[in-house]
Amino acid sequence: MPSSKPRVALFVTCLVDLYRPTVGFAAIRLLEQAGCQVEVPRGQTCCGQPAYNSGDRGTTRDLARGILDAFGGYDYVVVPSGSCGGMLKTHMPHLFDDDPNLRARADALAAKTFELVSFLTDVLGIERLTAPSPIGMVTYHDSCAGLRELGIKGQPRRLLRSIGATIVEMTEPEICCGFGGTFCVKYPDISVRMVSDKVRDIAATGADMVLAGDLGCLLNIAGRITREGHPVKVRHVAEVLAGASTEAPPIGGTND
Repeated sequence: MPSSKPRVALFVTCLVDLYRPTVGFAAIRLLEQAGCQVEVPRGQTCCGQPAYNSGDRGTTRDLARGILDAFGGYDYVVVPSGSCGGMLKTHMPHLFDDDPNLRARADALAAKTFELVSFLTDVLGIERLTAPSPIGMVTYHDSCAGLRELGIKGQPRRLLRSIGATIVEMTEPEICCGFGGTFCVKYPDISVRMVSDKVRDIAATGADMVLAGDLGCLLNIAGRITREGHPVKVRHVAEVLAGASTEAPPIGGTND
């Protein structure tokens, strides 16, 4: 008898794969608890965003064709990153404006691609989760791509409140942390100033933990928090929602 579970492909992302696999495992846990059949296509590669932002459309198109092949046969594609999700959903189809066949395939993939928390809430209709332990006071950083390209704002906050988290908002939670992929490499002085301002805003909340849905932002923020010596833990929102926040050290190595 065929399974009635939605068949979901997890797009792991490069940063999760290389720096924080626990985010991927947390995403799988959340999706399976929500009743999905989860698979991780072996043929997946980078979403192409670094090449795209550097103007290398040839490399980006090559990567995009591989993504179309690897992820084409699933009901949904779910990404624990607003940045990579935005690349697949918003930018990738336009790489094939000169090829109607590939553009149609890219449009179809974009239509079924969702950031993780948005998928849980907006597609599956999940409003409550159960946390295995108290969460305490947290603050939430809205990543640029997740907020502005995918409309992710209230969804993670609703799920966090459902597990008992007390959210203390920053003065400017929507301001960029200064990572921006290649931006922090091209403009390091500006990037450092931006992340310093962000960390100051985080520390002023008095929260024990800062969360976000993009690992790039979190690595950048964690690095600055560590350098400045603030006692704030850094986690991906999926780790907290899945009850996996004790399975690995905080991002950046700050002490629990």
